[in-house]
Amino acid sequence: MKALLLQEYKKLELVDMPVPEIGPDDLLVRVKACGICGSDVHGWDGSTGRRIPPLVMGHEAAGVVEAAGANVKDMKAGDRVTFDSTISCGNCYFCSKGRINLCDNRQVLGVSPGEYRRHGAFAEYVNVPRRVSYKLPDQLSFEHAALIEAVSVAVHAVNRTPISLGDSAIVVGSGMIGLLVVQAARLAGCGLIVAVDLEDNKLALAKQLGADIGLNPKTDDVPARIQKLTGGRGADIAFDVVGATAPIGTAMASIRKGGALTLVGNITPRIELPLQAAVSREITLYGSCASNGEYPECIDLLARGAIKVDPIISATAPLAEGRAWFERLYSHEPGLMKVILQP
Repeated sequence: MKALLLQEYKKLELVDMPVPEIGPDDLLVRVKACGICGSDVHGWDGSTGRRIPPLVMGHEAAGVVEAAGANVKDMKAGDRVTFDSTISCGNCYFCSKGRINLCDNRQVLGVSPGEYRRHGAFAEYVNVPRRVSYKLPDQLSFEHAALIEAVSVAVHAVNRTPISLGDSAIVVGSGMIGLLVVQAARLAGCGLIVAVDLEDNKLALAKQLGADIGLNPKTDDVPARIQKLTGGRGADIAFDVVGATAPIGTAMASIRKGGALTLVGNITPRIELPLQAAVSREITLYGSCASNGEYPECIDLLARGAIKVDPIISATAPLAEGRAWFERLYSHEPGLMKVILQP
């Protein structure tokens, strides 16, 4: 099969590789669409340390079952499917408590942090366990279905956050996940939603997808504007979808006393936190990691058009052009957000 192999950092090559073998509880999926995630781009340059070459990356995908393992009775060749990027063991303490995203033995498709290597879906075929796979309705395109993984990250973050009907919310970061958080927060009952980003074109897209107001920290005093919009209190909740000191500081300064901040982005491993503000104002911090069984909900939301992903998809391209698209994404080409590769 053809696969896009990260041979060394910043070196992707289209190569021939063996078709993966499957076990009795697995599916062999012919990949029809796979999105390039921001974490893949950071893996391409080695900055995360979690994608050690040689590796086939790619975890936002959908396709068609090519073959099913001997123990799989409810899926068959020809079924349209997507799959969770997180492979949980099903046996550890956290899995037994229904916290599969916190599994002690979890693996992630297209990731090789050292303790394991799990080839991903930038290939014609990928091997995935049946237990993390989900059938797709016919009306949902493979390109849209490839974004279910990203939608599940946003929906999980919103599910982690204590939201009451009509709550005001600030979403810091209007990249792909931020745009999905805006939509999920609206569906969860948020009233006023303010998007914050350094790029005006992203703020325009955030407003198109449901944000009421877009603020750019380069030209707006975000905390002061939020105070004015909320009667001097600050927003009830905030989401940081970046993961760096400055945007988290903006989120902290923009929420009211007793408010909640959900941390979704993790572009940097360490940040400075205004500890006294968090303590004296009784701010509750929630971490949000991947997703925790929200795939069926997300499939339904996409199939019904309740969450829209078309405006987020910048381009679709054959797998053979993957290297060029990685380079364009790495260079932060203006207007470029989600690229879907088609093996």
